[in-house]
Amino acid sequence: MVPADIAWMIMATALVLLMTPGVAFFYGGMVPARSVVSTKLQSFASLGIVGMLWALCGYSLVFSDGNSIIGGFKYLMLNNVTQEPNPAYGATIPHVLFVLFQATFAIITPALITGAVAERIRFKAWLVIMALWSLCVYVPVAHWVWGPGGWIAKLGGLDFAGGMVVHMTSGYAALVAALMMGNRKSFKPEENNSFSALMVLLGGTLLWFGWFGFNAGSALAANGLAAQAAATTMFAASAAMTVWMFADWSVQGKPTAVGAAVGAVAGLVAITPAAGYVTIPAALLIGALTALICNFACRLVKHKLNTDDTVDVFACHGVGGTVGTILTAIFATKTVNQAGADGVLYGSFELLKANAIGAAAVIAFTMVMTYIVIKVVSLFMDVRVTEEEERFGLDATQHGEKAFHVRARRAA
Repeated sequence: MVPADIAWMIMATALVLLMTPGVAFFYGGMVPARSVVSTKLQSFASLGIVGMLWALCGYSLVFSDGNSIIGGFKYLMLNNVTQEPNPAYGATIPHVLFVLFQATFAIITPALITGAVAERIRFKAWLVIMALWSLCVYVPVAHWVWGPGGWIAKLGGLDFAGGMVVHMTSGYAALVAALMMGNRKSFKPEENNSFSALMVLLGGTLLWFGWFGFNAGSALAANGLAAQAAATTMFAASAAMTVWMFADWSVQGKPTAVGAAVGAVAGLVAITPAAGYVTIPAALLIGALTALICNFACRLVKHKLNTDDTVDVFACHGVGGTVGTILTAIFATKTVNQAGADGVLYGSFELLKANAIGAAAVIAFTMVMTYIVIKVVSLFMDVRVTEEEERFGLDATQHGEKAFHVRARRAA
């Protein structure tokens, strides 16, 4: 084992864990004040529910030997996970540290979905949906891409840090969930009901900060590849945020703080599958292209399709993850990572074929399974809040709390 690698991976794990509270702040700032606590808690709860499931069975079903569809039971309740390295998953770090690092990915993925159903879903129903979705969607897809014998990996597909596994699954699940929940009664596409742009910027900052653990940590060592992934992460987000601001400026006459934060996140999403496979110029281009595509997708979903994806989860994570997965297959080069592959720009179409097939399968599987999970849960409990509960706000009706207690100032 290498002490520097262990120290870096503990730090990377902490950085990725910080991203889930980052999501909570990011989403909480983009809803009306009456539902800030509810929106934040829906994300925060994933730290408990999914973290526990990962230890019980999730890790084993992804990363132990099974078949091309699902893993086995060798690591149930983390039995057989020790302080010694598992050569297949970080030859220089303890196996238990790899488990922890991967747990943070499993935790943040369902948390991302919550932004699409903010102000509409019952908290009890969400806890059940989150648990079932993690086991029925995240776990199989993670095994396909990263697990031993997973069929997308065997096909030659590449996903460095979760474009397919994290962002496409959460993004397309968010679209299905938003459609099944229906629009908020107060939904007006032309209105911005953000509670706090400052909270959105705080959440975006935490996400950008944590993303260095997300992408650079996926090198599983303190080495040059981690540095390359950190650099591509930084510059893709920079390009995306800049292009997004100018796109908003040209369309609506002014740039916004919320738009800048969303643009940066779109760039971070798109570079995730590519971070350890592409050059820095390619990362800049990936960020810029994704900003234009996702900015258009946000307007299409809300203004043209009249779909209440509250905080643009599908447009950023679903569309952004898909764009990033395809662009990975175009710009990837072995000069950056010998364990990767050459993409279209370097004369090979094999990676494009594998990533396109993998992406299509992930989209179809995620959308069908998400529909089934929500439908099954709805047979046993109410999933959507009532119109009256929505009007009063989920903070009061679901949790008996509110974001801020403001005392009236006494008259002099």
